[in-house]
Amino acid sequence: MRVMVLIKANEEYEGGAMPSKAQIAAMGKFNQEIVQAGVMLGGDGLKPSSKGVRVDCTGGERVVIEGPFPETKELISGYWLWQVESLDEAIEWIRRSPFGEGTVELRPVFEPEDYR
Repeated sequence: MRVMVLIKANEEYEGGAMPSKAQIAAMGKFNQEIVQAGVMLGGDGLKPSSKGVRVDCTGGERVVIEGPFPETKELISGYWLWQVESLDEAIEWIRRSPFGEGTVELRPVFEPEDYR
């Protein structure tokens, strides 16, 4: 199964703070581990919402809303796309990850057979 792993933003991240060299090294080591295990299909960090936009597609209109966006807890700072046997396996990988604080959301991705 494929699982999208969504890393939630926090105020520090949204303020433009970059991770420490130690945090970057720890994440690099973890990423290498999940690549070698055949789990990681893709992933990246995302720039703060001040660098992005939202497009509201209500009522046939397309209204562009420039960031930053006020609700930090609703924002995503990065993602992975993993190939795992189960959601439980994905949870175990997160338990081994170098995250110290914050929320990580794991969501199964629809597969073609889900639509049959």
